[in-house]
Amino acid sequence: MDKPKVVLGVSGGIAAYKACELLRRLTESGHEVRVVPTDSALHFVGAATWSALSGNPVATEVWDSVHEVPHVRIGQSADLVVVAPATADLLAKAAHGLADDLLTNTLLTARCPVVFAPAMHTEMWEHPATQENVATLRRRGAVVIEPAVGRLTGVDTGKGRLPEPGEIFEVCRRVLARSTEERRQDLAGRHVVVSAGGTREPLDPVRFLGNRSSGKQGYALARAAVARGARVTLVSANSELSDPAGADVVRVGTAVQLREAVVKAAADADAVVMAAAVADFRPAKYAEGKIKKRDGQEPEPIVLVRNPDVLAEISADRARPGQIIVGFAAETDDVLANGRAKLARKGCDLLVVNEVGEHKTFGSEANEAVVLAADGTETPVPYGPKEILADTVWDLVAGRLG
Repeated sequence: MDKPKVVLGVSGGIAAYKACELLRRLTESGHEVRVVPTDSALHFVGAATWSALSGNPVATEVWDSVHEVPHVRIGQSADLVVVAPATADLLAKAAHGLADDLLTNTLLTARCPVVFAPAMHTEMWEHPATQENVATLRRRGAVVIEPAVGRLTGVDTGKGRLPEPGEIFEVCRRVLARSTEERRQDLAGRHVVVSAGGTREPLDPVRFLGNRSSGKQGYALARAAVARGARVTLVSANSELSDPAGADVVRVGTAVQLREAVVKAAADADAVVMAAAVADFRPAKYAEGKIKKRDGQEPEPIVLVRNPDVLAEISADRARPGQIIVGFAAETDDVLANGRAKLARKGCDLLVVNEVGEHKTFGSEANEAVVLAADGTETPVPYGPKEILADTVWDLVAGRLG
């Protein structure tokens, strides 16, 4: 089979050097990559580097190899175009249809999925002009990844940092996997909230009650939603995974903190997927000092109190009409019977039911589940990568969002 053809556009930002890592991941995973930098990008990384890493010639002008009509052919033959980094200037040109170099000509002729990974200073990203350009591109079906938050050029810190190349690669891979016309961007224009990880309830300054959840399923859901065009808020509880490119990550620790973050983010969300393992109980009393082990004395019993039931709360009190709520049920026995009872009790639209244990699901790269719906339908998902379950969930959500 022919290798998927990817055009890697690189515009003139300091983050251009990170695109070398993205290029390496694309080529090593079996993609044929043509790098199309802007003239400004070559101030940061030279043409010889791009050519050597991709194995293909590099040009910036429509006049190079003009007999091959590169300003038309490159975009026409591509299966995916990704621009990383995408500066404010490049986003403006793309939104307004300008074509003053080979990259912007390629963007106009491409009929394949297009992914932009912006990188710029916070003030430039937040400027109304940039936000309108981003909205225009998203409305036309492009995937514009939200920038990461972190260290920028110099001493500045804020939103505008290029997401890590590995995470951009995951978005590209998922977009390519869903590149058929009817399935490309079925969550475009939607805001979705995903919770992931496991909450921790402090006992004393060094101990907590927790669970085995790694957050991998929730992060897979976030990545899949980004690739399908959604604006994603990820409420992450104690996960050590890399931030998914394009998701706004809100970090929490306890069940109470998670509830506050989810309720706030859900205010304008079209769908909420509660994949986090939220503690049902927390200690009634927090010990200000470390609980000591004393010779000849048994420890005092730990009294527990209930945590808020976030899934039941947001299902009963929906923030907007038509909002879809998805829950997860981690069961150890009578999996489907317990799942059906929980679906009725919680009042959500969909409930993902799976069997868990010390060597099942938690921390694994794979999952197996049945998605129960309030209308009585059941969708089994056979054992496989967690991204397959993630796409199944979003298929069901997108169908209900219409």
